[in-house]
Amino acid sequence: MATLQQVLQHQQEHGILMAPTEPPQETGNTVEIQATPQSMPFALRNNTTSSTVYAYVTGLDFSNNNSRVVLVQSDGKSLYYPTSPAADLQPLLANCAIPLGAPGTTTTVTVPRMSGGRVWFVQDATLTFLLNRGLGSSAALVEPSIMNPADPNYQLNWSFCEFTLNDVELFANISYVDFVNHPIALVLESNSRGPQRVEGMPADGLATVAQKLTEQNGRDGAGWDRLLIRQIGSGKLLRAVSPNTGMNLFSGLFATYYDGYVNQVWQKYSGTDLTVNTQFTWGVVKGRVANGLLAFGSVGSFGQPSTRDIFSSDSGAFAPPAGDNQEQLRNIAARLAAAFNRSTLLINANQPDGEQISTYYTNTVTNHYSRILHEVNIDKRGYAFPYDDVVPSGGGDQAGTVNDGNPKVLTIVLGGGNTSTAAE
Repeated sequence: MATLQQVLQHQQEHGILMAPTEPPQETGNTVEIQATPQSMPFALRNNTTSSTVYAYVTGLDFSNNNSRVVLVQSDGKSLYYPTSPAADLQPLLANCAIPLGAPGTTTTVTVPRMSGGRVWFVQDATLTFLLNRGLGSSAALVEPSIMNPADPNYQLNWSFCEFTLNDVELFANISYVDFVNHPIALVLESNSRGPQRVEGMPADGLATVAQKLTEQNGRDGAGWDRLLIRQIGSGKLLRAVSPNTGMNLFSGLFATYYDGYVNQVWQKYSGTDLTVNTQFTWGVVKGRVANGLLAFGSVGSFGQPSTRDIFSSDSGAFAPPAGDNQEQLRNIAARLAAAFNRSTLLINANQPDGEQISTYYTNTVTNHYSRILHEVNIDKRGYAFPYDDVVPSGGGDQAGTVNDGNPKVLTIVLGGGNTSTAAE
């Protein structure tokens, strides 16, 4: 591991959070203007039907250059910095299960500045986090896994949302990139402006997602119903996993799903330009297919993506590139991946600025998991694939994010319900 970006990617792919070995770059400023607090309250509201719900707060210690893993302990305020154990897969040495109150009550915890932060929830059980040897004195945190059926958490009813609290802002989002379980909603109150809300799913959201995935599979037989994971024995629906997760769990699932669509896209752009607004200093670039590659002049080119490349958005054709133009190519790749997941490349040659939400997912070959998640969410917002935050310039948020440079309190509502009363 090296940079913060790389360790967070490792967390996403492998469920292990560890400190980066490369310190953040110095800005050269001698005076730091800090708008955000060193810590702030997170109000955790239990809107489930269970009185046995626990929360966990994990991340990297931003105030110490992200050099160590940190967890909030069960009292909701004390901090635990696990040190590197002598062997891997060791238990935590502190109780970090924060009990929530009865349904309808709110528990407030104090959260320090963190990078790669997550607030985890589990219903009718506790979660198992383990410690691996880290690079240096800090342990690596082994997080609950939906990818490993042998993981002690696999058969449990759990979920999480993501956040970063640094010296610039608090940023938080609900994430469906890997799976969906509990409805989670966010309300961010600010010291300088009105509240921001992400409504999440209604209380029966997971059941509705399951019904819609089953119906979609009845239409195309592509395997969407295999994304539904049930508890062994009881048959209770635990979660719906994303198609990328499903491809990792079930060999052969969706293997050639996008092939025909990709061929059509390649044929279209062999005779016309694809315009991409990088929405950054590189401005607008144009690409065209030649010799089997979608080439953007001297910047670089992309091969035809596979279905796995599209659903993961970071493998094969969309893998992190090497060379001098890697940041620009990653930028273009993000916009291409978003357009493929939304299946808009055959109807819009101006990405992403020509996009209209009403045309997302209208092709029969598309990321129906993402389509369904957006349909089921009350405000149609939620991070359903890795680049769901790509929007036209000036376009509205689709990814279910909140952020503020002067945050007051973040309320996280578990279980569905109206957020208008959540922060009261």
